Amino acid sequence: MIEAMPLILFGVLFLLLLLGFPVAFTLGGVSFILGYFTFGPAFFNLLPLRIWGVMTNYVLIAVPLFVFMGVMLEKSGLAENLLETMALLFGHLRGGLAISVVAVGALFGASTGIVGATVVTMGLLSLPTMLKRGYRAEVATGTISASGTLGQIIPPSIVLVLLGSVLNVSIGDMFVGAVVPGFVLVGLYVVYLILVAIFKSEWAPAMPEEELAQFHGRAMVRRVFQAFVLPAVLVVAVLGSIFAGVASPTEAAAVGAFGATLLTVFQKKFSYATLKSVMVETTHLTCMVFIILVGATAFGLVFRGMHGDAYLTNLILSANMSPGAFLALVMVMIFVAGFFIDFIEITFIIVPVVAPIFVALGVDLLWLGILIAMNLQTSFLTPPFGFSLFYLKGVAPPEVRTGHIYRGIIPFIIIQLIGLTLVIAFPEMATSLPRYLGG
Repeated sequence: MIEAMPLILFGVLFLLLLLGFPVAFTLGGVSFILGYFTFGPAFFNLLPLRIWGVMTNYVLIAVPLFVFMGVMLEKSGLAENLLETMALLFGHLRGGLAISVVAVGALFGASTGIVGATVVTMGLLSLPTMLKRGYRAEVATGTISASGTLGQIIPPSIVLVLLGSVLNVSIGDMFVGAVVPGFVLVGLYVVYLILVAIFKSEWAPAMPEEELAQFHGRAMVRRVFQAFVLPAVLVVAVLGSIFAGVASPTEAAAVGAFGATLLTVFQKKFSYATLKSVMVETTHLTCMVFIILVGATAFGLVFRGMHGDAYLTNLILSANMSPGAFLALVMVMIFVAGFFIDFIEITFIIVPVVAPIFVALGVDLLWLGILIAMNLQTSFLTPPFGFSLFYLKGVAPPEVRTGHIYRGIIPFIIIQLIGLTLVIAFPEMATSLPRYLGG
């Protein structure tokens, strides 16, 4: 019975989550109650030290800074300019509008890393245009929803910061390791859209020539330069400083937050009301992350106090399960969990439990972190609780039904799983670049 206590802890936690109780308070509440009855009042002597250690973690300062950067860029109008320019650039191609949405999703993801901001912005600006141009609703909604999630794997990404912290892997290495898988995923999206345009051309038509007539010569060059140069400078300032070893991820996040503010000033969109709105939203999102982190810290303390990590490690090792088999089991578990709970909860509940087992099995934690990040990306698309679907539905025109969105994301979920399988089959996709840059 004592050995089964960690499993009881897990079972109670997931039951309450499925019943709809708030994640942060469920994590903390279950942990406090079971911690008290298992370890007595002494449990509350140790817990504050653990929470203090989390709240003073220098690496986690990057979270509010990256959030601030993303929200400020949302207000700057850069995304609108990018979308309009990319649409004109690719508009002469069948499926060109959809390809432009993918490209902007990748660029905006590399600038912000915030899914909600990207999906809402592209949904407001691109979806009505795509529908007006004759795009099938499923193709339009699927493309926007999936492209908005690219910020989860293309650095700088908040999920990479959190996973690096949980797995005790360098955030800089996580960022570098995610570059190739992220852009492989972008390439797979584009290939799919090209195939749709070839075999189902009526689903993704080209833009009318008269709309593209003014977009040529010097006007085209000037507009492309203005649309790309500002976000490119910001991306180079943030990621370039990390990859070159000039700045830590936390320092680069501060540069990004300041740079995003300057870009908003240059775009003449900066005001006191804008700054206040950005700071309020940043505080809200940061508090959500950290209150869940505090609850997860209490959960981790109780779980380890019950020797749950040793129990599960011995259970897996005694079952003679190979590293590949256990990896497949965990990947399936995370994918299924993504249907019901958020990526933050998965990161703080499941990952700390399985990480010691992977260490015992000799698995590269950097590679594991990239795999989990790619898997967590699907949690934004899988119904019934895919947040990307909610964001898009909230800004979609009335004629776009929930069924359109759900059917539209199915091909992209399959593409994401194909990308995940490729990185599993070829670990060098995630590990070669960090090792090369690390000398």
